[in-house]
Amino acid sequence: MSKFPLMQFLFALLLAGALSVSPILAQESTPTIPPAAAESGKDVVHALNNAFAKVFEIVAPSVVIIEVSKKNDGNEGFNFDDLFLPGQPDDNSPRRSPRFFNPISEGSGFIVRPDGYIFTNYHVVEGAEHVDVKLKDGRELPARIIGADDKTDIAVIKIEAKDLPVVQMADSDAVRVGQFAFAIGAPFRLDYTFTYGVVSGKGRSKLISNGGYSIPDYIQTDASINPGNSGGPLCDIDGKVIGMNTLINGLNRGLGFAIPINLANEIGQQLVAGKKIARPWLGIEIRTLSDFVAVRELLQGVDQGVVVRTIVADAPANKSDLRPFDVITKVDGTPVATDTQLQREILKKKIGQTVKLTVWRKGKTIEIPVTTGELPNANTPASNEMTPPQQERPEDAGKLGLQVQDITKEMAERLRLGDAQGVIVTDVADNSIAAAQGIEREDVITEVDGKPITNVRSFREALSKADPKRGNRARRCHHRS
Repeated sequence: MSKFPLMQFLFALLLAGALSVSPILAQESTPTIPPAAAESGKDVVHALNNAFAKVFEIVAPSVVIIEVSKKNDGNEGFNFDDLFLPGQPDDNSPRRSPRFFNPISEGSGFIVRPDGYIFTNYHVVEGAEHVDVKLKDGRELPARIIGADDKTDIAVIKIEAKDLPVVQMADSDAVRVGQFAFAIGAPFRLDYTFTYGVVSGKGRSKLISNGGYSIPDYIQTDASINPGNSGGPLCDIDGKVIGMNTLINGLNRGLGFAIPINLANEIGQQLVAGKKIARPWLGIEIRTLSDFVAVRELLQGVDQGVVVRTIVADAPANKSDLRPFDVITKVDGTPVATDTQLQREILKKKIGQTVKLTVWRKGKTIEIPVTTGELPNANTPASNEMTPPQQERPEDAGKLGLQVQDITKEMAERLRLGDAQGVIVTDVADNSIAAAQGIEREDVITEVDGKPITNVRSFREALSKADPKRGNRARRCHHRS
Protein backbone atom coordinates (compact mmCIF):
# COMPACT_ATOMS: atom_id res chain seq x y z
CA MET A 1 0.00 0.00 0.00
CA SER A 2 1.46 3.31 -1.03
CA LYS A 3 1.53 5.70 1.89
CA PHE A 4 1.38 8.99 -0.07
CA PRO A 5 -2.03 8.25 -1.66
CA LEU A 6 -3.24 7.31 1.83
CA MET A 7 -2.23 10.67 3.24
CA GLN A 8 -3.81 12.44 0.28
CA PHE A 9 -6.97 10.46 0.86
CA LEU A 10 -7.00 11.31 4.58
CA PHE A 11 -6.42 14.97 3.80
CA ALA A 12 -9.24 15.01 1.24
CA LEU A 13 -11.54 13.15 3.62
CA LEU A 14 -10.88 15.54 6.45
CA LEU A 15 -11.49 18.56 4.25
CA ALA A 16 -14.53 17.15 2.47
CA GLY A 17 -16.93 18.26 5.16
CA ALA A 18 -15.40 21.72 5.25
CA LEU A 19 -15.69 22.45 1.53
CA SER A 20 -18.49 24.79 0.52
CA VAL A 21 -18.92 25.69 -3.16
CA SER A 22 -21.36 28.31 -4.44
CA PRO A 23 -23.40 27.00 -7.42
CA ILE A 24 -22.72 30.22 -9.35
CA LEU A 25 -19.00 30.12 -8.62
CA ALA A 26 -18.95 26.42 -9.44
CA GLN A 27 -19.89 27.28 -12.99
CA GLU A 28 -16.80 29.42 -13.10
CA SER A 29 -14.77 26.57 -11.54
CA THR A 30 -13.74 28.80 -8.67
CA PRO A 31 -14.28 26.89 -5.38
CA THR A 32 -14.47 28.84 -2.18
CA ILE A 33 -13.20 27.25 1.03
CA PRO A 34 -13.99 29.12 4.21
CA PRO A 35 -10.64 29.99 5.78
CA ALA A 36 -11.74 28.74 9.19
CA ALA A 37 -12.80 25.37 7.77
CA ALA A 38 -9.57 25.01 5.83
CA GLU A 39 -7.53 25.75 8.94
CA SER A 40 -9.63 23.28 10.93
CA GLY A 41 -8.87 20.54 8.37
CA LYS A 42 -5.19 21.32 8.50
CA ASP A 43 -5.26 21.14 12.27
CA VAL A 44 -6.64 17.60 12.14
CA VAL A 45 -3.94 16.51 9.67
CA HIS A 46 -1.28 18.19 11.77
CA ALA A 47 -2.59 16.36 14.82
CA LEU A 48 -2.30 13.03 12.97
CA ASN A 49 1.17 13.98 11.78
CA ASN A 50 2.22 14.79 15.33
CA ALA A 51 0.72 11.54 16.61
CA PHE A 52 2.80 9.52 14.15
CA ALA A 53 5.99 11.39 15.04
CA LYS A 54 5.22 10.95 18.73
CA VAL A 55 5.12 7.15 18.32
CA PHE A 56 8.70 7.18 17.05
CA GLU A 57 9.84 9.55 19.80
CA ILE A 58 8.30 7.29 22.46
CA VAL A 59 9.48 3.94 21.17
CA ALA A 60 12.81 4.54 19.41
CA PRO A 61 14.90 5.05 22.59
CA SER A 62 13.91 1.53 23.67
CA VAL A 63 14.77 -0.06 20.31
CA VAL A 64 18.22 -1.51 19.73
CA ILE A 65 20.15 -2.54 16.63
CA ILE A 66 21.76 -5.97 16.99
CA GLU A 67 24.90 -6.88 15.08
CA VAL A 68 25.83 -10.54 15.07
CA SER A 69 29.06 -12.13 13.88
CA LYS A 70 29.05 -15.84 13.18
CA LYS A 71 31.72 -18.43 12.72
CA ASN A 72 33.06 -18.66 9.19
CA ASP A 73 32.79 -22.17 7.75
CA GLY A 74 34.31 -21.17 4.40
CA ASN A 75 30.99 -21.29 2.61
CA GLU A 76 29.81 -17.78 3.41
CA GLY A 77 31.21 -14.38 4.07
CA PHE A 78 32.58 -13.91 0.56
CA ASN A 79 33.95 -10.41 0.00
CA PHE A 80 32.39 -9.23 -3.25
CA ASP A 81 34.75 -6.25 -3.41
CA ASP A 82 37.43 -8.67 -4.56
CA LEU A 83 35.50 -9.23 -7.76
CA PHE A 84 36.13 -5.62 -8.75
CA LEU A 85 39.84 -5.10 -8.25
CA PRO A 86 41.38 -2.32 -10.34
CA GLY A 87 43.04 -3.26 -13.63
CA GLN A 88 42.78 -6.41 -15.69
CA PRO A 89 44.44 -9.64 -14.63
CA ASP A 90 47.35 -10.84 -16.78
CA ASP A 91 50.42 -12.96 -16.43
CA ASN A 92 52.27 -10.15 -14.63
CA SER A 93 49.43 -9.13 -12.31
CA PRO A 94 47.39 -12.17 -11.35
CA ARG A 95 44.10 -11.63 -9.59
CA ARG A 96 44.35 -12.06 -5.85
CA SER A 97 42.49 -14.88 -4.19
CA PRO A 98 39.15 -13.76 -2.76
CA ARG A 99 39.19 -12.90 0.93
CA PHE A 100 36.78 -14.30 3.42
CA PHE A 101 35.57 -12.75 6.62
CA ASN A 102 33.29 -13.69 9.46
CA PRO A 103 29.72 -13.13 8.22
CA ILE A 104 27.93 -10.30 9.98
CA SER A 105 24.18 -9.79 10.08
CA GLU A 106 21.91 -7.20 11.62
CA GLY A 107 18.60 -7.43 13.38
CA SER A 108 16.56 -5.44 15.84
CA GLY A 109 15.29 -5.79 19.38
CA PHE A 110 13.62 -3.85 22.17
CA ILE A 111 14.51 -3.26 25.81
CA VAL A 112 12.07 -4.75 28.32
CA ARG A 113 13.93 -4.11 31.59
CA PRO A 114 16.01 -1.13 32.72
CA ASP A 115 18.92 -3.43 33.61
CA GLY A 116 19.50 -4.44 29.99
CA TYR A 117 17.23 -7.36 29.08
CA ILE A 118 16.25 -7.26 25.42
CA PHE A 119 13.72 -9.28 23.39
CA THR A 120 14.56 -10.25 19.83
CA ASN A 121 14.10 -13.12 17.36
CA TYR A 122 15.91 -16.39 17.86
CA HIS A 123 16.97 -16.43 14.20
CA VAL A 124 18.69 -13.06 14.69
CA VAL A 125 21.17 -14.49 17.21
CA GLU A 126 21.17 -18.13 16.14
CA GLY A 127 24.72 -19.43 15.76
CA ALA A 128 26.19 -16.17 17.03
CA GLU A 129 29.85 -16.06 17.97
CA HIS A 130 29.64 -12.46 19.11
CA VAL A 131 26.68 -10.11 19.66
CA ASP A 132 26.89 -6.31 19.80
CA VAL A 133 24.06 -3.93 20.58
CA LYS A 134 23.75 -0.34 19.41
CA LEU A 135 21.56 1.98 21.49
CA LYS A 136 19.69 5.02 20.23
CA ASP A 137 22.00 7.28 22.25
CA GLY A 138 24.98 6.01 20.23
CA ARG A 139 26.45 3.59 22.74
CA GLU A 140 27.61 0.20 21.50
CA LEU A 141 27.79 -2.60 24.03
CA PRO A 142 28.51 -6.36 23.89
CA ALA A 143 25.60 -8.63 24.71
CA ARG A 144 25.21 -12.20 25.88
CA ILE A 145 22.41 -14.58 25.03
CA ILE A 146 20.27 -15.37 28.07
CA GLY A 147 17.97 -17.91 26.47
CA ALA A 148 16.11 -18.78 23.30
CA ASP A 149 13.08 -20.71 22.14
CA ASP A 150 13.46 -21.84 18.55
CA LYS A 151 9.83 -22.94 18.21
CA THR A 152 8.45 -19.44 18.74
CA ASP A 153 11.56 -17.72 17.34
CA ILE A 154 12.00 -15.70 20.52
CA ALA A 155 15.29 -14.95 22.28
CA VAL A 156 16.47 -12.81 25.17
CA ILE A 157 19.85 -11.09 25.24
CA LYS A 158 21.38 -8.84 27.89
CA ILE A 159 23.74 -5.89 27.95
CA GLU A 160 25.43 -4.52 31.07
CA ALA A 161 23.75 -1.16 31.57
CA LYS A 162 21.38 0.54 34.00
CA ASP A 163 18.39 2.87 33.86
CA LEU A 164 17.63 2.07 30.24
CA PRO A 165 14.33 3.17 28.66
CA VAL A 166 11.89 0.27 28.27
CA VAL A 167 8.98 -0.30 25.95
CA GLN A 168 5.37 -0.28 27.07
CA MET A 169 3.42 -3.36 26.10
CA ALA A 170 -0.16 -3.43 24.90
CA ASP A 171 -2.61 -6.33 25.14
CA SER A 172 -2.23 -8.04 21.77
CA ASP A 173 -5.51 -9.89 22.29
CA ALA A 174 -7.26 -6.50 22.10
CA VAL A 175 -5.64 -5.49 18.79
CA ARG A 176 -8.19 -4.68 16.09
CA VAL A 177 -7.89 -5.19 12.37
CA GLY A 178 -7.68 -1.78 10.72
CA GLN A 179 -5.88 0.05 13.51
CA PHE A 180 -2.62 1.86 12.77
CA ALA A 181 0.59 -0.14 13.12
CA PHE A 182 4.19 1.13 13.23
CA ALA A 183 7.45 -0.78 12.80
CA ILE A 184 10.91 0.29 13.91
CA GLY A 185 14.09 -1.53 13.00
CA ALA A 186 17.18 -1.64 10.82
CA PRO A 187 16.25 -2.89 7.34
CA PHE A 188 19.20 -3.13 4.96
CA ARG A 189 21.48 -1.70 7.69
CA LEU A 190 19.50 1.55 7.75
CA ASP A 191 19.32 2.10 11.48
CA TYR A 192 16.09 3.28 13.12
CA THR A 193 13.84 3.15 10.10
CA PHE A 194 10.21 3.96 10.91
CA THR A 195 7.33 2.67 8.76
CA TYR A 196 3.60 2.67 9.23
CA GLY A 197 0.48 0.92 7.99
CA VAL A 198 -2.43 -0.91 9.52
CA VAL A 199 -3.12 -4.25 11.15
CA SER A 200 -4.24 -6.24 8.12
CA GLY A 201 -5.28 -9.40 9.92
CA LYS A 202 -5.15 -11.43 13.12
CA GLY A 203 -4.92 -15.10 13.97
CA ARG A 204 -2.76 -15.97 10.97
CA SER A 205 -1.57 -19.53 11.42
CA LYS A 206 0.40 -22.25 9.63
CA LEU A 207 2.93 -19.72 8.35
CA ILE A 208 5.78 -21.86 9.58
CA SER A 209 5.97 -25.05 11.62
CA ASN A 210 8.98 -25.74 13.77
CA GLY A 211 9.32 -29.11 15.39
CA GLY A 212 5.61 -29.79 15.58
CA TYR A 213 4.71 -26.34 16.90
CA SER A 214 3.42 -23.40 14.91
CA ILE A 215 2.34 -20.03 16.27
CA PRO A 216 -1.44 -19.98 15.80
CA ASP A 217 -2.09 -16.24 15.80
CA TYR A 218 0.44 -14.06 13.99
CA ILE A 219 -0.48 -10.41 13.51
CA GLN A 220 -0.45 -9.41 9.85
CA THR A 221 0.47 -5.86 8.83
CA ASP A 222 1.14 -3.90 5.67
CA ALA A 223 3.69 -1.71 7.45
CA SER A 224 6.89 -2.12 5.43
CA ILE A 225 9.02 -4.85 7.04
CA ASN A 226 12.29 -5.97 5.48
CA PRO A 227 15.36 -7.99 6.51
CA GLY A 228 16.87 -6.25 9.52
CA ASN A 229 13.47 -5.48 11.04
CA SER A 230 13.43 -8.95 12.58
CA GLY A 231 13.07 -8.79 16.34
CA GLY A 232 11.96 -5.17 16.34
CA PRO A 233 8.67 -3.89 17.74
CA LEU A 234 5.33 -3.41 16.02
CA CYS A 235 3.53 -0.63 17.86
CA ASP A 236 0.10 0.99 18.11
CA ILE A 237 -0.78 4.70 17.90
CA ASP A 238 -0.01 5.08 21.62
CA GLY A 239 3.54 3.81 21.18
CA LYS A 240 2.81 0.50 22.92
CA VAL A 241 4.22 -2.73 21.51
CA ILE A 242 1.63 -5.10 20.06
CA GLY A 243 4.03 -7.56 18.42
CA MET A 244 7.56 -8.61 17.49
CA ASN A 245 8.30 -8.36 13.76
CA THR A 246 9.47 -11.71 12.49
CA LEU A 247 8.29 -12.74 8.99
CA ILE A 248 7.99 -11.12 5.60
CA ASN A 249 6.65 -12.37 2.30
CA GLY A 250 9.06 -10.94 -0.26
CA LEU A 251 10.32 -7.39 -0.10
CA ASN A 252 8.02 -4.39 0.27
CA ARG A 253 4.93 -6.37 -0.64
CA GLY A 254 2.83 -5.07 2.21
CA LEU A 255 2.68 -8.52 3.79
CA GLY A 256 4.53 -8.76 7.09
CA PHE A 257 3.88 -10.73 10.26
CA ALA A 258 4.57 -10.21 13.94
CA ILE A 259 4.49 -12.49 16.98
CA PRO A 260 1.77 -11.21 19.36
CA ILE A 261 3.43 -9.44 22.27
CA ASN A 262 1.41 -11.44 24.81
CA LEU A 263 3.09 -14.62 23.57
CA ALA A 264 6.50 -12.96 23.19
CA ASN A 265 6.33 -11.63 26.74
CA GLU A 266 5.17 -14.95 28.17
CA ILE A 267 8.06 -16.84 26.59
CA GLY A 268 10.54 -14.02 27.18
CA GLN A 269 9.84 -13.78 30.90
CA GLN A 270 10.37 -17.52 31.29
CA LEU A 271 13.71 -17.22 29.51
CA VAL A 272 14.71 -14.30 31.73
CA ALA A 273 13.90 -16.44 34.76
CA GLY A 274 16.07 -19.24 33.40
CA LYS A 275 13.15 -21.62 32.96
CA LYS A 276 13.06 -24.37 30.37
CA ILE A 277 10.35 -23.90 27.74
CA ALA A 278 8.41 -27.16 27.73
CA ARG A 279 5.18 -27.88 25.86
CA PRO A 280 2.73 -30.76 26.04
CA TRP A 281 2.65 -33.08 23.01
CA LEU A 282 0.59 -35.94 21.65
CA GLY A 283 2.83 -36.90 18.74
CA ILE A 284 0.33 -36.86 15.90
CA GLU A 285 0.35 -35.23 12.48
CA ILE A 286 -3.09 -33.77 11.89
CA ARG A 287 -5.18 -31.94 9.36
CA THR A 288 -8.51 -30.13 9.42
CA LEU A 289 -11.20 -32.43 8.00
CA SER A 290 -12.81 -29.71 5.88
CA ASP A 291 -9.44 -29.03 4.22
CA PHE A 292 -8.56 -32.69 3.68
CA VAL A 293 -10.27 -33.24 0.34
CA ALA A 294 -8.49 -36.54 -0.29
CA VAL A 295 -10.24 -38.33 2.58
CA ARG A 296 -13.27 -36.16 3.33
CA GLU A 297 -15.49 -38.19 1.00
CA LEU A 298 -14.29 -41.41 2.60
CA LEU A 299 -15.30 -40.28 6.08
CA GLN A 300 -19.03 -39.97 5.64
CA GLY A 301 -20.98 -39.31 8.82
CA VAL A 302 -18.78 -36.65 10.40
CA ASP A 303 -18.88 -32.99 9.35
CA GLN A 304 -16.23 -31.33 11.49
CA GLY A 305 -13.10 -32.39 13.27
CA VAL A 306 -9.39 -33.04 12.93
CA VAL A 307 -8.07 -36.04 11.02
CA VAL A 308 -5.15 -38.01 12.48
CA ARG A 309 -2.78 -38.52 9.55
CA THR A 310 0.30 -39.97 11.25
CA ILE A 311 1.19 -41.18 14.72
CA VAL A 312 4.87 -40.75 15.52
CA ALA A 313 6.71 -43.83 16.71
CA ASP A 314 7.17 -43.93 20.49
CA ALA A 315 5.10 -40.74 20.90
CA PRO A 316 2.42 -40.47 23.60
CA ALA A 317 -0.40 -41.10 21.12
CA ASN A 318 1.35 -44.26 19.93
CA LYS A 319 0.82 -45.70 23.40
CA SER A 320 -2.94 -45.08 23.20
CA ASP A 321 -5.78 -46.54 21.12
CA LEU A 322 -5.66 -43.59 18.71
CA ARG A 323 -5.25 -44.63 15.05
CA PRO A 324 -4.62 -42.98 11.67
CA PHE A 325 -7.84 -41.71 10.06
CA ASP A 326 -9.49 -41.17 13.44
CA VAL A 327 -11.33 -37.83 13.51
CA ILE A 328 -10.88 -35.91 16.78
CA THR A 329 -13.95 -33.79 17.51
CA LYS A 330 -13.42 -32.79 21.16
CA VAL A 331 -10.65 -32.39 23.72
CA ASP A 332 -11.89 -32.81 27.29
CA GLY A 333 -15.36 -31.89 26.06
CA THR A 334 -14.27 -28.77 24.14
CA PRO A 335 -15.20 -28.99 20.44
CA VAL A 336 -12.31 -28.71 17.96
CA ALA A 337 -13.05 -28.13 14.28
CA THR A 338 -9.54 -27.23 13.04
CA ASP A 339 -5.99 -28.39 13.62
CA THR A 340 -5.17 -24.97 15.08
CA GLN A 341 -7.94 -25.31 17.68
CA LEU A 342 -6.70 -28.77 18.60
CA GLN A 343 -3.16 -27.48 19.07
CA ARG A 344 -4.40 -24.64 21.27
CA GLU A 345 -6.34 -27.03 23.50
CA ILE A 346 -3.40 -29.40 23.93
CA LEU A 347 -1.04 -26.51 24.72
CA LYS A 348 -3.34 -25.58 27.62
CA LYS A 349 -2.63 -28.92 29.27
CA LYS A 350 0.26 -29.92 31.50
CA ILE A 351 2.94 -32.41 30.56
CA GLY A 352 1.92 -35.79 31.94
CA GLN A 353 -1.77 -34.85 32.08
CA THR A 354 -4.28 -37.33 30.67
CA VAL A 355 -6.68 -35.75 28.20
CA LYS A 356 -9.88 -37.31 26.91
CA LEU A 357 -10.24 -37.18 23.14
CA THR A 358 -13.67 -37.62 21.61
CA VAL A 359 -13.06 -39.50 18.37
CA TRP A 360 -15.20 -40.47 15.39
CA ARG A 361 -14.17 -43.81 13.90
CA LYS A 362 -16.08 -45.76 11.27
CA GLY A 363 -19.44 -44.26 12.17
CA LYS A 364 -19.01 -44.56 15.93
CA THR A 365 -18.06 -41.99 18.55
CA ILE A 366 -15.60 -43.20 21.16
CA GLU A 367 -13.49 -41.63 23.88
CA ILE A 368 -9.76 -42.23 23.97
CA PRO A 369 -7.52 -41.13 26.88
CA VAL A 370 -4.04 -39.94 25.94
CA THR A 371 -1.37 -38.86 28.39
CA THR A 372 0.61 -35.91 27.07
CA GLY A 373 4.38 -35.99 26.78
CA GLU A 374 6.91 -33.23 26.28
CA LEU A 375 7.31 -31.79 22.80
CA PRO A 376 10.84 -32.73 21.65
CA ASN A 377 13.33 -29.98 21.03
CA ALA A 378 14.78 -29.13 17.63
CA ASN A 379 17.37 -31.92 17.86
CA THR A 380 14.89 -34.76 18.36
CA PRO A 381 12.03 -36.17 16.28
CA ALA A 382 9.01 -33.88 16.17
CA SER A 383 5.28 -34.40 15.80
CA ASN A 384 4.80 -32.95 12.33
CA GLU A 385 7.60 -35.00 10.81
CA MET A 386 6.41 -38.12 9.02
CA THR A 387 9.35 -40.11 10.41
CA PRO A 388 12.15 -39.43 12.86
CA PRO A 389 15.47 -38.31 11.33
CA GLN A 390 17.20 -41.64 11.92
CA GLN A 391 14.60 -43.36 9.80
CA GLU A 392 13.84 -42.97 6.12
CA ARG A 393 15.62 -40.12 4.37
CA PRO A 394 13.41 -37.49 2.69
CA GLU A 395 14.97 -38.15 -0.72
CA ASP A 396 14.10 -41.84 -0.46
CA ALA A 397 10.54 -41.04 0.55
CA GLY A 398 10.19 -38.86 -2.51
CA LYS A 399 10.94 -41.74 -4.90
CA LEU A 400 7.79 -43.66 -4.10
CA GLY A 401 5.77 -41.03 -2.28
CA LEU A 402 5.42 -42.89 1.00
CA GLN A 403 6.64 -42.72 4.57
CA VAL A 404 7.50 -45.71 6.74
CA GLN A 405 8.44 -46.50 10.33
CA ASP A 406 10.00 -49.39 12.19
CA ILE A 407 7.42 -51.64 13.81
CA THR A 408 7.61 -51.07 17.55
CA LYS A 409 6.38 -53.56 20.13
CA GLU A 410 3.51 -51.29 21.10
CA MET A 411 2.53 -50.81 17.45
CA ALA A 412 2.59 -54.55 16.77
CA GLU A 413 0.36 -55.21 19.78
CA ARG A 414 -2.08 -52.41 18.93
CA LEU A 415 -2.40 -53.45 15.28
CA ARG A 416 -2.24 -57.19 16.08
CA LEU A 417 0.71 -57.74 13.76
CA GLY A 418 2.18 -60.63 15.71
CA ASP A 419 5.81 -61.22 14.79
CA ALA A 420 5.60 -59.49 11.42
CA GLN A 421 8.96 -58.32 10.10
CA GLY A 422 9.27 -55.22 7.91
CA VAL A 423 8.28 -51.56 8.04
CA ILE A 424 4.82 -50.07 8.41
CA VAL A 425 3.49 -47.46 6.00
CA THR A 426 2.45 -44.30 7.83
CA ASP A 427 1.64 -42.03 4.89
CA VAL A 428 1.11 -42.27 1.14
CA ALA A 429 1.21 -39.16 -1.04
CA ASP A 430 -1.67 -38.59 -3.42
CA ASN A 431 -0.98 -39.45 -7.09
CA SER A 432 2.37 -41.03 -6.16
CA ILE A 433 4.01 -44.22 -7.42
CA ALA A 434 3.14 -45.90 -4.13
CA ALA A 435 -0.51 -44.89 -4.43
CA ALA A 436 -0.62 -46.18 -8.01
CA GLN A 437 0.68 -49.56 -6.79
CA GLY A 438 -2.12 -49.76 -4.25
CA ILE A 439 0.03 -49.23 -1.18
CA GLU A 440 -2.01 -47.85 1.72
CA ARG A 441 -1.50 -46.65 5.26
CA GLU A 442 -0.81 -49.43 7.80
CA ASP A 443 0.45 -51.79 5.11
CA VAL A 444 3.52 -53.72 6.25
CA ILE A 445 6.27 -53.92 3.61
CA THR A 446 8.22 -57.14 4.00
CA GLU A 447 10.20 -57.32 0.75
CA VAL A 448 11.51 -55.01 -2.03
CA ASP A 449 12.72 -56.58 -5.28
CA GLY A 450 13.24 -59.91 -3.55
CA LYS A 451 15.25 -58.42 -0.69
CA PRO A 452 13.75 -59.05 2.77
CA ILE A 453 12.92 -55.94 4.79
CA THR A 454 13.31 -56.03 8.56
CA ASN A 455 13.59 -52.35 9.45
CA VAL A 456 13.86 -48.84 8.00
CA ARG A 457 17.59 -49.21 7.37
CA SER A 458 17.17 -52.31 5.21
CA PHE A 459 14.23 -50.67 3.43
CA ARG A 460 16.39 -47.63 2.69
CA GLU A 461 19.22 -49.78 1.36
CA ALA A 462 16.90 -51.80 -0.87
CA LEU A 463 15.20 -48.67 -2.15
CA SER A 464 18.50 -46.96 -2.93
CA LYS A 465 19.44 -49.83 -5.24
CA ALA A 466 16.04 -49.94 -6.91
CA ASP A 467 14.74 -47.95 -9.86
CA PRO A 468 11.18 -46.77 -9.22
CA LYS A 469 10.67 -45.95 -12.92
CA ARG A 470 11.26 -49.61 -13.77
CA GLY A 471 8.43 -50.72 -11.53
CA ASN A 472 9.79 -52.37 -8.40
CA ARG A 473 8.09 -55.24 -6.67
CA ALA A 474 7.20 -54.61 -3.06
CA ARG A 475 5.69 -57.46 -1.10
CA ARG A 476 3.35 -56.29 1.60
CA CYS A 477 0.63 -57.51 3.86
CA HIS A 478 -2.50 -55.46 4.33
CA HIS A 479 -3.65 -54.64 7.82
CA ARG A 480 -7.12 -53.23 8.30
CA SER A 481 -8.58 -52.86 11.77
